[in-house]
Order: sequence, then structure tokens, then C-alpha cells
Amino acid sequence: MHVMDSIENYRYKYRKAAWQVTILAHLFGVIAILLMLIWLLHYRGGLDLDSDNPNLIFNVHPFLMFFGFIFMAGQAMMAYKTVRAERKVQKIVHMFIHTIAICLGVVGLHAVFKFHERRNITNLYSLHSWIGITTFSLFCLQWLFGFSLFLFPRGSEYTRARAVPWHVFGGRALLYMAICTAETGLMEKVTFLQLQHHREARLINFLGFTILIFGITVDISAALTHFI
Repeated sequence: MHVMDSIENYRYKYRKAAWQVTILAHLFGVIAILLMLIWLLHYRGGLDLDSDNPNLIFNVHPFLMFFGFIFMAGQAMMAYKTVRAERKVQKIVHMFIHTIAICLGVVGLHAVFKFHERRNITNLYSLHSWIGITTFSLFCLQWLFGFSLFLFPRGSEYTRARAVPWHVFGGRALLYMAICTAETGLMEKVTFLQLQHHREARLINFLGFTILIFGITVDISAALTHFI
């Protein structure tokens, strides 16, 4: 009985720690969104996909790629912790949020290609773009893999059990790839704008740091969830 009490006490502390990390992840996610909006609205003039100003078109790209492929993807990963429902409902929410992420990503990619077209800039020439397009492609494959195996038409119980660790690992890897894409994109923008000694540069640095911490806390939260 004493051993059982100790195990239950350990699990309680583990769940509490997981919840604390999840709350911290949400906090850093909101801070990153606010910093992104301050940067794009205050320093860069706003966002407008249909604007005659190519710079306003471009601004749609970083916001949607962060909000979709990092923030929303993080929410999908934490859905098993934040959504109080049956496992099946959690899976549907998880998949639905990822679907939103893909839709936002499509619009975000459209914005940057449209910006390049307006400015006569070559597409997919930088390390940032290489990592980004690879991440987007793998993200879509991960979505198709998860949908077909876990929702419809669904694989056998044995197949799903074998695939779960790989699916989880793939999601975590894609989150860090998305973060790497964001960080290289921010560095690229600072270099182009020559903002080395400027308040805007410091804001972008804080933004990049916050995005990284958000990703780390999401990853820890997701990892803890699978061990409780």
C-alpha cells in the first residue's frame, strides 16, 4: 500500500509539473505573438496581402508562418493536455488545429512568393527558404500520415501502436525545424534592413528568443504528456 501511495504521489507531482510547463508555453506563445505584431504594425507599417506596397504583402508571411506553423502547431501538440475530453475528441482537435496551421501556411507562402514577384527577387535561394519549404512539405506529409493512420481509414491497433512513437518524434522534429526557419528568417531580415544598432533589431532579437523558448516549453509539455 505504501508503494502504491508513493507511485500515486509521484504521478500527481508529474502532472502538476506538466501543467506548469504547459501554462508557461502558452505564456511565451502569447508574448511572441504580441512582439510579432508590435514589430510588423509599429515598425514595418502593417499587413496587407492585397496592398500595392510589396513590403506590406511580405509582412503577412512572417506573421502567418509563426502563427500557423509554430504557435498553432504547438497548440495542437499540447491539445492532449489542454483539451479536457475523450481521447478521440483530443485526436480530432489535434488534427483540426494542424489543418488550420497548413491553411495559414499556404497563405503565408503565397505572400512571400507574391512579394518576390513584385520585387523581381529569385525564389528559394536562401538557407531560410530551403529549410522552410522542406518543413512545410514534411508537415503536410505528417498530416496525411496521421490522418490516414489514426483517424480515417485508420490502421490496425498493432500498426498504430508501432507508429505512435515515430509520429510523436516527427511532430517534435518539425516543430524545431519550423523554429529554425523562423530564426534564420528573422536574421535574414535584420541583415537586409541593416538594423544592427537599432531598437527594432533588439525587438526582433527578443522575438526570436521568445519563439525559441516557446518551442522548448511546448516540446517539454508534449513529452511529459506522453509519460504521465
